[in-house]
Amino acid sequence: KMDDDDDDVPQLSSHTLAALQEFYLEQQQREGMKTSHGFNRYSVGSIEEDWQLSQFWYSDETASCLANEAIVAAGKGGRIACVSAPSVYQKLKEWDGADFSVCILEYDRRFSVYGEEFIFYDYNNPLNLPDSLLQHSFDIVVADPPYLSEECLQKTAETIKYLTKGKILLCTGAIMEEQAAKHLGVKICKFIPKHSRNLANEFRCYVNYASGLD
Repeated sequence: KMDDDDDDVPQLSSHTLAALQEFYLEQQQREGMKTSHGFNRYSVGSIEEDWQLSQFWYSDETASCLANEAIVAAGKGGRIACVSAPSVYQKLKEWDGADFSVCILEYDRRFSVYGEEFIFYDYNNPLNLPDSLLQHSFDIVVADPPYLSEECLQKTAETIKYLTKGKILLCTGAIMEEQAAKHLGVKICKFIPKHSRNLANEFRCYVNYASGLD
């Protein structure tokens, strides 16, 4: 018969408990801000990075630059798909009212707060997409695969090629240049994207059309 005492139940130290309480208090304050008047639910960072999902948001300047590039490339009344690139989607929505439409394909279901424009997406099943996403129906696809691996890039590339009419804007590590050319026929740009937190890996943008990023 097993002991009924609590010897095996892990106990939190007072220091850890205090840290947890502080974390929950900060979380409550953030949630309070989100419901307060004037909060922009589309601002970059309104949904926090989850490093376990390899999420690293762009700086506001980079998100603005990429969003503007997508609008110009899509053209008047253009359709833009953001694949694993929520910072760009959020910046595009901040500018809503311009003549374009956009959707976000994302694994993180927190982004479902954006309603019908959110499409759950797992790069491991690159063509498991809703019927509403017709083949070659987007003027440009902006993609930022979550992992710096050829497998991730190759599978994401299947999604990109299915969705785009032709134009591709890819953001990934500089070390992926050869694989990006191999799987998507894209070339590196002069523009260097920055993240809100400094990452160890150098990031670059790649396109397959004459862009404003050079």
